[in-house]
Parts: sequence; structure tokens; C-alpha cells
Amino acid sequence: MTAADPLHASVPEQFYVHNPDRGETLHRSAAEAIHRDVIALNVSEGDHVLEIGTGTGYSGALLAARAGATGRVTSIDISDHLVDWADRLHRQRGITTITCHTADGMNGYPPRAPYQRIAAWCTPPRLPRAWVNQLAPDGRIVACLPIAAQPSTTLVTTITLTAGQPHVETVTFGGYAQSTATAVDDALTLPGRWVDHHTDQPKPAWISIGWRGHDNPQHTGARTALNLLRNPGHTETYHRTPLNWPSWTTYSVIAGGPHRSTAALDDGKRGIGHTTATTAAVILTDGTILADTAASPSLTALRTWLHQWEQAGRPSAAWFDTSLVTNEGNDLPGWDLRITASLSPS
Repeated sequence: MTAADPLHASVPEQFYVHNPDRGETLHRSAAEAIHRDVIALNVSEGDHVLEIGTGTGYSGALLAARAGATGRVTSIDISDHLVDWADRLHRQRGITTITCHTADGMNGYPPRAPYQRIAAWCTPPRLPRAWVNQLAPDGRIVACLPIAAQPSTTLVTTITLTAGQPHVETVTFGGYAQSTATAVDDALTLPGRWVDHHTDQPKPAWISIGWRGHDNPQHTGARTALNLLRNPGHTETYHRTPLNWPSWTTYSVIAGGPHRSTAALDDGKRGIGHTTATTAAVILTDGTILADTAASPSLTALRTWLHQWEQAGRPSAAWFDTSLVTNEGNDLPGWDLRITASLSPS
């Protein structure tokens, strides 16, 4: 989708994201990401589309333009405030092929199923079985899925069905906010899942560890690791900047295994690295490396991971092999997205 696309041009972005009556909608998904994923969804004239995450209404309007006068878009969101505003704005523009409903997106929307296309502008814990069950046999899903049980560790995934079973068609780097069971306000908040320790003083900071199953119920190890990163005994600058952060984020899942950790520190900067209950080291988005000491085992591990990433050529999303693995967990039955290193040459 480009600026010359007449369907794109027919949808006024500013009307939805900075409407004079409503005001600007903060912390919305980037228009570029929405455009990319609408293209990947490949909506055709007459399709019935389920949109999970109504947001400002802009994405729904784009989908409706693609589906045409004979298609329809069913848009759901956990926030009745967002649903009400999007519905109002659609009606002001005279769009009658979109219906907006307040609902938990993890359940899909059975009353209007099946759908030829499903677009999700949020990150569920895994691909929900409900979405797959509500997809038509020739359907397609574009959704942001976790590749590790840690915040901001995702791939945007295009999924199709084969004999009723989902499989990955393509993946691309990207991410959307985590899905929530209740509506949240329009402010940046702590991730809803997979934060093992956080503090609000003097400024908000949090950590997510891959070894949480080995930490104690008081999260002593996670607390210690976060404190070490907030008060590092060693700082250095990575010799190859700028980083390709999406590539590094994805590759570190493979290299890091259970000791991979993510953190957001007092200055708001994000880091990925190695932690234990007594040592910690992360690299920040700007290439700064923090560690508990210059001789830290975590720092040694982090340097090894970075070297392996460089040796792999800072791989693109297409380099990784992906698969969907069944997970019938009580919280949300479905499929986990798993990645492995490509066995094919880059």
C-alpha cells in the first residue's frame, strides 16, 4: 500500500487519529505497520474480515475499503470507549459495512463467523484456537505472536490453513501492544504479562527473565538482576552500532535460551541480555552495554551472543525457521510460535 493507492488515499488518517471532536489518540499503532499488515492480509472484494483491536478506527476503515461495498468488517475491542468513538467516526463518514462491538478479542467473535480474514492489532499470549476455529477454509490471519514468554519479543505472522490446521506462511519483524483482559487508559503502562519484578521509584523500571521457573516465589533473583542493571558496575559501548534491534531481538531468543532477559530501565531505555540470580548484563537499543562487573559471566555470555549474531549476518526475519506448536493451556488454548536458526544459507 503506497500513498498513490486510491483505497489508501480514500481513508483520511487524521480524521481518525486526530479528530477535532475527539482529540489526538495517543500510543496508537504506527500507520506504516498497519499499512504493511493490511497488505499481508490480502483482503479481497466481498471478504468478511474480523478486526481484533478497534483502536482509533483507522485500520478498520482501511479494511472496509479493501473489502468493498459487498464485504463487511466486524471490529471488536475490549474498550467500549474505543468502540464507541470508532463507530461514531465511521458513521460520520457514511461507512455502513463496519460493525463495532465490545468483546474480548481472545475469543474472536463467534456470532459473525466464519471470516475470510482476521487481523489482530494486539499481541495475545499465543495464537488462540478460537481464531482458527472461526476462520474460513481459505482464510488468512495476520497477527503479532510472541516467540518467547517475555514482553516485546514478537514477530508479525501471516497464517493460513492446511486441512484445518494453521501454518506460518511468512513472518516479519514488528510488534503491537499486549492484549489485555480489561480496558486500560491511554497511558503507557507496565506490560500485562511476563514481568518478574518492577519498581516505580525513583522511576519505573522492570525486568523479565527466561529462568522465572527457577526463581523463588518472592522473585529475589529477578529483583537482584534488575538492581544490578540499574546500578551497573561496568559500562561499555558496543563496537558495531547502530544495532538492527528487531534482528537482534529475534536472534537473541535462539542464542540466549533460558538466560535471555529483557529490561526497561529508569531512563526508559530497553535492554536485552543475560542474567542470573547474581549477575546481569544487557545491551541497550543505543548500543550501551551495562553489566554488574567487567568480569561478569553474564557479560561474557552477552558478548558471545552478539558475536554469534554478527556471524549469522544480522539475519532478516525470513532467515528464521518458524513453526506453530500446539499448547492446550487452560489460560488460552492454541498454538505457540517457535523459531529456530535457519539451516539454509543466508
